[in-house]
Amino acid sequence: MRIEQLEYLTAVTRHGSLRRASEQLHLSQPALSEGLRNLERELGVTLLDRRRSGARISRDGKALLPGMVEILEAVDRLRSQAGHQRTSARTVHVGTVNAGTSHLLVPALRDFHEAGTGAAVEVVTSQQAPIAQAIAEGSLDLGLVNALPGDDQLPELGTTVLLRGDVVVCCPADHPLAQQDSVTLDDLRLATLVGMRSGYLMHRFLHRVAEGDPPTVAIAADGAEMGKLLVAEGLGVTVLPDYSIDSDPLVKAGVITYRPLVGVQTEVSLLMLHAAAAQPPAVRLLMRALAEQAERLAEEALEEQAVAGVAAAPTSAGGALTPA
Repeated sequence: MRIEQLEYLTAVTRHGSLRRASEQLHLSQPALSEGLRNLERELGVTLLDRRRSGARISRDGKALLPGMVEILEAVDRLRSQAGHQRTSARTVHVGTVNAGTSHLLVPALRDFHEAGTGAAVEVVTSQQAPIAQAIAEGSLDLGLVNALPGDDQLPELGTTVLLRGDVVVCCPADHPLAQQDSVTLDDLRLATLVGMRSGYLMHRFLHRVAEGDPPTVAIAADGAEMGKLLVAEGLGVTVLPDYSIDSDPLVKAGVITYRPLVGVQTEVSLLMLHAAAAQPPAVRLLMRALAEQAERLAEEALEEQAVAGVAAAPTSAGGALTPA
């Protein structure tokens, strides 16, 4: 068994095909395929399910992959301690929905790199289901996804709740809904709605709370960031988790604002998904950075709520100031 063979398997797992893995490794595809078949013969298991659409790691391969990654991490540490620079340093692969990028992932990545691990990070923006599946198959290390109460996650994945919040209505600062303290589902039915396309949580959220009769969507956006830009251009209003918009530059600039959606259950969570098996050091470090940033955001939110409550007390009979 050679270290290169373990690298071959992780590369195929990452890139989903022998061809793309061979290009990444700068190795001919026949040589890559032969190296993997030799490894399979030595271990006595089938590591890859080879199909016309590509090669995917098999069930036996998934079981062995964490051990292989640990070996490769150990080799990296030995080379680093010996003073050698490895051009193919460990890369942590993260899949995220838009809601996880703004004020959670970016600061966590800054902390991660300041720790000086030398590991790179690749961030892929996608939807909840593909992210979870990619982690289960080993092509992603971590995932940041939204969830509604009662949502099921893949049983083979570990799940950590990073943030909890509510769904709010995002609108232009000069929109009529911005003059209200709160927004109802009936208000949304009368507004021009920028929705999320199928596969995003907010698409499913509207169908759930409206009991199969959601407000009509005028424009379907591909994620929260596009939705906010369309709102900023005055093309309508949208619904988003409050933690995906709270510290957005467009809110700080006074271009867009948001109001609570009332009359329906609006709880939503941002989850960190990861393989249930033991994680390599670089992945564990990024997980810790994400958790610590989430704690800071939660503390800031509590402080802001306390300040808003005090500020609202002299002028409001029982309400708090809404974000603006």
